[in-house]
Amino acid sequence: MKKFSKKYSEYWDLFESGLRNYCNGLNYEPPILAESMRYSLLSGGKRMRPVLFFAALDCLGGTPKEEMRFAVALEMIHTYSLIHDDLPSMDNDDFRRGKPSNHKVFGEANAVLAGDALLSAAFDILLSESGRGKKYLRAAQILSECAGPKGMIAGQSADILYSGKNAGQEELRFIYEHKTGKLFVAPFLMASTIMGKYTAEFTEYAKNLGILFQLTDDMLDEKEESETLGKTAGKDREEGKLTCVKVFGMERSEELADEFAEKCVSALSNIENNDFLIKTVRVIRERNH
Repeated sequence: MKKFSKKYSEYWDLFESGLRNYCNGLNYEPPILAESMRYSLLSGGKRMRPVLFFAALDCLGGTPKEEMRFAVALEMIHTYSLIHDDLPSMDNDDFRRGKPSNHKVFGEANAVLAGDALLSAAFDILLSESGRGKKYLRAAQILSECAGPKGMIAGQSADILYSGKNAGQEELRFIYEHKTGKLFVAPFLMASTIMGKYTAEFTEYAKNLGILFQLTDDMLDEKEESETLGKTAGKDREEGKLTCVKVFGMERSEELADEFAEKCVSALSNIENNDFLIKTVRVIRERNH
């Protein structure tokens, strides 16, 4: 796993440098707007989605650094969703990535606006990148679709709708595939569109990886402490969220995680240079935060 960790760090460092360069150019009035945007964007984290985008490009023979702006837009959309998720009207969490949530630092109204601004700024980037040609336009459309009312937002809406209700497997699968899964699918579809190959294989891998990630997330909320998670533990049960633990119990949820991990690996069987992506499956399955 040392080779994997080294490569992950390379991707992480590359992205972090690009993101900081972007943030250095944020200059809005009033200054609190840019400050609140930077606060959440630069709060650290796994940077899983940009890293996967870079890894997919590498796997296909692309150059991650050349597509940095797509990676930044992807992370901005993810970050805006986290800011809004943490709001009292949503998941009501005071901590994110081990730090006070945006609304605890800047107030609820400013946190809403920071999220709005990140989403709008992400689309400024995507519109700019679309001018590079048709495949870049399609990559931008993919991210838009995955983030919008047919993607992540639909999953978030379902998550709220089914909280505290007697919903089951079908509703849970919808939440997993949309709220979490769509922003896992997006980086792979963007990479395969830009490079022009392996769309079906990457889609299958990414769909299963997103489900695996959320399965482990739900279980960790039950098993780990807040300090380890970087956010408040036990919130899912407290809020009556529809989770795999609630629907299947912990033992079956562990089995399902193993099954989806196997599906991820199987989806990559015909793709060369897939070592990093295969090891990513193991890391997500065994993670503790």
